[in-house]
Amino acid sequence: MSVWQWFTDPANWSGPNGIPVRTWQHIVISVSAMLIALVVALPVGLILGHARKGTFVATNIGNIGRAVPTLGVLIILASIAAIGVGDLAAILALALFAIPPLLTNTFTGISGVDPEVRDAAVGMGMGGVAVLWRVEIPLAVPLLAAGIRTASVQVVATASLAAVVGSGGLGRYVVDGFALQDTTLIVAGAILTAAISVAAEGVMALLQRVVTPR
Repeated sequence: MSVWQWFTDPANWSGPNGIPVRTWQHIVISVSAMLIALVVALPVGLILGHARKGTFVATNIGNIGRAVPTLGVLIILASIAAIGVGDLAAILALALFAIPPLLTNTFTGISGVDPEVRDAAVGMGMGGVAVLWRVEIPLAVPLLAAGIRTASVQVVATASLAAVVGSGGLGRYVVDGFALQDTTLIVAGAILTAAISVAAEGVMALLQRVVTPR
């Protein structure tokens, strides 16, 4: 009942600490991290996949990314003077967290294109860039979209840790709740984080369906 009362209290839906503001902060942090990860991971994955080289690199980066704890990376980045606590540390840590699945799926999707299809495109007079953009990428769209979907949902769910280093977002409710020993605030923050993660999954699943050719 206390959690329900918290959600129905108008004071929690307005001001700098209100749910809309915290939700927007959460989205900005997540989207910023994903954009950085996409700029880094997609070109590398496309190049390595097209060249059919770098299997060891792509696989091991993916494995290392799963093994390294995001919270540890977040704290290390926040301790660097040039970065400091706040949104930047959170965005960079989440970007590093998103790169492995993006790189692995991009590499797998491009390198997994049937060699006969690729050879047929070359036989029709296509150059390397044309083969990549007009043949390999369209055929790899399902895996590319799946990688972006997986990374996006993981980033949105993990962005709550940003509050640990003084950033905003929905994780702020959980961190502040622990500091104040306020169980209601902790549970409310957890519910909001779970809700936005489920919403992100739904949106990305719809986008994946739209961009994937029949």
